[in-house]
Amino acid sequence: MRRRDFLELALLGPAWPALAAAATRTGGGRRSLGRVVVVGAGFGGATAARYVRELSGGRIAVTLIDQNADFISCPVSNRVLGGQKTLEQLTFGYGPLQQHHGVKFIRAGVTAIDADRSQVVMAGRRLPYDRLIVAPGIDFIYDAFPALALAQEQIPHAWKAGPQTRNLHRQLLAMPDGGVFTIVVPPQPYRCPPAPYERACQVAYYLKTHKPRSKVIVLDANPVITSKRVLFERAFRELYAGMIEYVPGSEMQALDVATKTVRTGFDTVRADVLNVIPPQRAGRIAQLAGLANIERRWCEVDVLSYESKVLPRVHVIGDAIEAGLPKSAHMANAQAKICAAAVVALMLEQSPEPSPAFANTCYSFVDDKQAMHISTLYHYDPAKQAMQAEGKGILSDHPSAQEGGDAEAWARQIWADTLS
Repeated sequence: MRRRDFLELALLGPAWPALAAAATRTGGGRRSLGRVVVVGAGFGGATAARYVRELSGGRIAVTLIDQNADFISCPVSNRVLGGQKTLEQLTFGYGPLQQHHGVKFIRAGVTAIDADRSQVVMAGRRLPYDRLIVAPGIDFIYDAFPALALAQEQIPHAWKAGPQTRNLHRQLLAMPDGGVFTIVVPPQPYRCPPAPYERACQVAYYLKTHKPRSKVIVLDANPVITSKRVLFERAFRELYAGMIEYVPGSEMQALDVATKTVRTGFDTVRADVLNVIPPQRAGRIAQLAGLANIERRWCEVDVLSYESKVLPRVHVIGDAIEAGLPKSAHMANAQAKICAAAVVALMLEQSPEPSPAFANTCYSFVDDKQAMHISTLYHYDPAKQAMQAEGKGILSDHPSAQEGGDAEAWARQIWADTLS
């Protein structure tokens, strides 16, 4: 068995068959076990909705709520900038979750969580729950640069795949040969640690092919490349020598929106296309509901069940949690399965799995065909009451076209597992 196959299989908990069987037996017949509402239909929320239905044998009613009509994949979206993908190829509907699993989907914005009444509040409507799963993703922090919040057309972050991805791509296409594309990377933690450097490679690939006199400048607030450092440094050096300029320790200190000029502690950079990725925190509904720690920005949970340490019977998964884990699609998908199993167990008046384990795999493309990956296994440490990585993970020796094929297969697999 290949290591990648093992890592995918590691996402399946050994207690799941027994849990599904218990859900089928308990109470006899098809008596309902109650209602679960899931807020947020990204990789975490959509996966959780599917697996609560599946693991309960359809005996838990599940309602999935999201303000967007469609799912747009952030993974692979950097390839839109490189010209290998279109946004339409990364856009999927929620129909299969409804048709194949009986998940009810509501398109709406959630404005509050009334934990005292066990209700989710939407405009003109309240929805009761027995257990609530919140997968709010990320929100952006504009406190230091409020003008940036009003300048998303001129300076898109494109850190949530969608219209801003298309906007940034249009700006790249319109940039003159000899122009400067500048990426501003926020301090850790942020969604998908390697993505800014993959983005630099994808933009550089496009420029090398179509506008070879141009340049990519990466102003990184962090002291070093935060993921796959050796491999990205090699890609910058060997594939894009003289085109990508990487500047570590360059936190943005001032911004002139009109001229697209960034000042750091030791330099001033003017860009033709400026891509500022703002600092991040747990998604807005987590903040409004008091789920997020104000100082540390993220939500604290019990990683055996992902139940909030603030609100009972409310579970939080994905990028919004503070657990020392990478903020990635694969991680959100894995957490969703552990959470779904725990929710079903709790609604059966059983205990959650006492020793969860899962994997995180992350691919990055460095050009149109070659990709590289890092894979890490995590297990529960009862002494620390936290998920701990087993070693430093497995890193590619070098990017390759074979891994590019693996990356495409990984994307198809996680999309299917989340949405089908």
